[in-house]
Amino acid sequence: MLVLAMGFSVVQLLAAAKPAPEKKQEEQRPVSLLYTTAREESVHLAVATQGEVRAHTEIDLTAQVGGRVTAISEHFAEGASFASGQALIELDDSDYRLAMARAEAGVAQAEVLLLQAKAAAEIKRKQWLAAHPNKTPTPLQVNQPQVEEAEARLRSAKAELADAKLDLARTKITLPFDGRAIQRNVGVGQYVTPNTVLGRVFSTDRVEIRLPLTDAQLLELELPMGFVATEDSPGPQVTLSATIGASPREWQGRIVRTQAAVDRETRLIYAIVEVKDPYGSGARHGAPLAVGLYVTAEAESVRARQAVVLPRDALRNADKIYVIDEENRLDIRTVEVLSTSENRIVIGSGIESGERVVTSTVANLVDGMEVQPIIQLAQK
Repeated sequence: MLVLAMGFSVVQLLAAAKPAPEKKQEEQRPVSLLYTTAREESVHLAVATQGEVRAHTEIDLTAQVGGRVTAISEHFAEGASFASGQALIELDDSDYRLAMARAEAGVAQAEVLLLQAKAAAEIKRKQWLAAHPNKTPTPLQVNQPQVEEAEARLRSAKAELADAKLDLARTKITLPFDGRAIQRNVGVGQYVTPNTVLGRVFSTDRVEIRLPLTDAQLLELELPMGFVATEDSPGPQVTLSATIGASPREWQGRIVRTQAAVDRETRLIYAIVEVKDPYGSGARHGAPLAVGLYVTAEAESVRARQAVVLPRDALRNADKIYVIDEENRLDIRTVEVLSTSENRIVIGSGIESGERVVTSTVANLVDGMEVQPIIQLAQK
């Protein structure tokens, strides 16, 4: 027991004499953040909005005269296209041809009566001058009223003939523009009366898109209320996009006018974008800008301005960005955002070209904290 007690005591003495391990204090490593360098460039401010494509002209096709439908063009079918002046519907014109023949006969008769009246008036004038060489006859004494009556009857007969020709021409129903049919309401053999709605059509020379804009968006585009585009002052260019058949499509148009009043329900101001020949030269890769299509619109301001452009990831909340100063410390700033899109933001003030702006998505960053900057390589 004595030996064990002495051994234990020696072990305790050796353990007590052993130096204590050195404690190392770990230093907190700075947070690593990706950054991009702010650059100033000349930019056109852009705003994004949406709207529906509408026909510039959409009307009900009606008959101006009555008659039985004898023919319907294959171009007057739902979805079919037609050309200006092309006969879409033909009515039975037999009665109108008879009316025109009677009117032509009336004109011929009126011309004969006028010649007779003029001949009689000339005879009366000569007889009067022979009997009264020094006196001026009255109009009645030389049959002048009869001549004027005959002339009036001829004018009336010619007007009736023109009316008969017009009614005959109206049996072939045409339109003064290129267009497409939306619906057809009649068939061959059906009798129609004047003002009967035969179908509905729209013109294809141009389409319009009504875009809602806020006051801030109008300011970005530098558009006043009641704006009307002219050759000297064209409206902003607009890129319209939509997905058709799982393929993205784009079309180009311009703002041609803005409303002069604020919409009472939405409190927005509407701009009208126009695209010419949407089913022809205005189509892109065979895809027309069809009426009824819902599109996304991105409008660019006409005048360029100098501003700082940054990636969209640099914006925090609505108007904050994180800047890394020369001492690698975080500077949280409030900036003036002129425009935002899916890929970029445009800053009007609050940052200078050449400063380092954080693009990393990191939470709980504190103003003034030390960070480790890592430059973000440009994406190829």
